Amino acid sequence: MNGPAKNPSVAMVLAAGLGKRMRPITDTIPKPLVRVSGKTLLDWGLDSLTEAGVERAVVNVHYLPDQIVEHVASRQAPRIEISDERDGLLDSAGGIVRALPRLGAAPFYIVNADTFWIDEGVPNLTRLALAWDAGRMDILLMLADLEQATGHSGGTDFLVAPNGTLSRARGAPDGLIYAGAAIVHPRLFAAAPETPHSLNRYFDEAIASGRLHGMRMSGSWITVGTPDAIAPAEAAVKRALAEAQ
Repeated sequence: MNGPAKNPSVAMVLAAGLGKRMRPITDTIPKPLVRVSGKTLLDWGLDSLTEAGVERAVVNVHYLPDQIVEHVASRQAPRIEISDERDGLLDSAGGIVRALPRLGAAPFYIVNADTFWIDEGVPNLTRLALAWDAGRMDILLMLADLEQATGHSGGTDFLVAPNGTLSRARGAPDGLIYAGAAIVHPRLFAAAPETPHSLNRYFDEAIASGRLHGMRMSGSWITVGTPDAIAPAEAAVKRALAEAQ
């Protein structure tokens, strides 16, 4: 693929989580429908996918699923397909495995439905696609540094080598945070079980083979883990949008 056609046209949006840390808000709505600056967390991600040229997004659902199904029904772009996990939560990787028949044989985006970002310049998902090289990579992660992050309460996740390959940072101060967006090749899941398991297994396998790569994002990255994180998130949105003007 060359030029703009290199952007994946399909995405997997992980929206099935229970959102327990967002209680009591998530007692009545699923976390992806929590609003920040007037827009749901889910729509922040779907809008970014639309801007990157994604035509179709597979959204998995488990907790209060009907609310998400109803919410996305009104979207024109990207075209939404639902991957139903009402019978049991499959975690990040298991959810992808169930959705594989809908995702196709080409590389696709993965986006978490509970984090988002404000681009600065070229959209980050477009930059991610331009950096993607299926010959060298099985997974390409979008990464943020601690200064770009609002609402992040943990440490760092990955260290980036000069050639772009990643290793586990284990909280190292010069490490970067996984920013909840990636491009993956479906071959990674060829023998994967449709059982509950995490993407971290595949991150580690790709590290071992030198095929986990990362790209530092531009702009601001925002995660909303608890109700008291909403106000700082909205302040970060306001600040980032003002700086972008």
